[in-house]
Amino acid sequence: MAKVKTVYVCASCGARYPRWQGQCRECGEWNTISEIRVNDEPSAGRSAAARAMSGFAGASGSGVSNLNNVKLEKAQRLYTGYGEFDRVLGGGIVPGSVVLLGGNPGAGKSTLLLQTVCKLASHAAVLYITGEESLQQVALRAQRLMLPTERVRIAAETSIDEICRIAAEEKPAVLIVDSIQVMHVQGVESAPGSVSQVREGAAALTQFAKKTGIAVFLIGHVTKDGTLAGPKILEHCVDCSVILESGNDPRFRTLRCHKNRFGAVNEIGVFAMTDHGLCEVKNPSAIFLNRQETVAPGSLAMVVWEGTRPLLVELQALVDLSQLGNPRRLSLGTDPNRLAMLLSVLHRHGGCQLADQDVFVNVVGGVKVEETASDVPLILALLSSYHSKPIDRTTIAFGEVGLTGEIRPVPSGQERIAEAFKQGFKRAIVPFDNAPKKAPAGMEIIAVKRIGDLIDLV
Repeated sequence: MAKVKTVYVCASCGARYPRWQGQCRECGEWNTISEIRVNDEPSAGRSAAARAMSGFAGASGSGVSNLNNVKLEKAQRLYTGYGEFDRVLGGGIVPGSVVLLGGNPGAGKSTLLLQTVCKLASHAAVLYITGEESLQQVALRAQRLMLPTERVRIAAETSIDEICRIAAEEKPAVLIVDSIQVMHVQGVESAPGSVSQVREGAAALTQFAKKTGIAVFLIGHVTKDGTLAGPKILEHCVDCSVILESGNDPRFRTLRCHKNRFGAVNEIGVFAMTDHGLCEVKNPSAIFLNRQETVAPGSLAMVVWEGTRPLLVELQALVDLSQLGNPRRLSLGTDPNRLAMLLSVLHRHGGCQLADQDVFVNVVGGVKVEETASDVPLILALLSSYHSKPIDRTTIAFGEVGLTGEIRPVPSGQERIAEAFKQGFKRAIVPFDNAPKKAPAGMEIIAVKRIGDLIDLV
């Protein structure tokens, strides 16, 4: 019999310790170490995955060779039928890739993948493994969404060994596992969802995908702070990690890519939640720019770059005299530390004193802006609200502000201006180095060099 021993494992990073302690030395998290029992013998899940791969070509190792001798074969991607989903994945599904899809409960993870496999089934073999729901529940959802289910293969299973065996027999092009937290591997003495089970299950499925060429989609749960549950190695071993987010508006969902070995990172796709499931939104800028006819002071549209495309969103700022000894600084959708820095730059190089003012900043639609191109729009919105002077609603702005008060250029300036012109904007406030030699017909380009230029404009 295999010897059973007790170890203590961190639920955040998977580090092991011989005894319990309050803080993990590897990741620094507190109260994440729990006791589990493991066998000394190798995991049975990986051996089962290896047995399942015996019928596929290339299952054995190929030995060592020079990198320039490796045959490069262009993989034919599978298209999901949803342009927004394909964009986030980098242009479609790569054979043999492992994609981890996470999101809050009720965000629509299972719905999105069920719609995807129903569309893929028309031209490719698919296999849907459900571990959280019964077959009847999945069939009822497909019926409610009016999806074609004639060629969709489905099974209810929670054992990784059995999933590998079924996939080896069916030989699908795409395998869906819903979800990785309820799967278990034989030989691992811990409950499903524990660090050991999630790590061993993901490793076995990843090895299975790489050797067989089957694309695997794993649905993952998230914690209360929005991060993927389980050890961090779960995100390291997969090829693509995407999160389905539900913002302030319950009608829309944002699919955001955090890691992609086959495409751009930070790519986003926008979907609308309807009675017939998730429908892709091909022009997200029209949603985030749903502005009123009369623009109040402090409101301005800006162009941010998300992945491989520009996105137009509305930025709002409110500057009001503080009734407290310590004025408030609140930023939703932008970096609060960058807001504090811009207020200091505005005072030092622009002579605008806001130390006794409450400052509130919000990006409409729940969009999170992480790039520095929002500096110039933020400065303009603050000045507009402080001086109670509205900015024309046909004005767009982007640019980075340096600590010395200079306006610095940002990447893809020409594409940002072209997107703004396509959306009907007539004026663009841009850094001097981003100004095009020939502006689009009917559009005014205002090039700025210093923060003083922005103050003169307002």
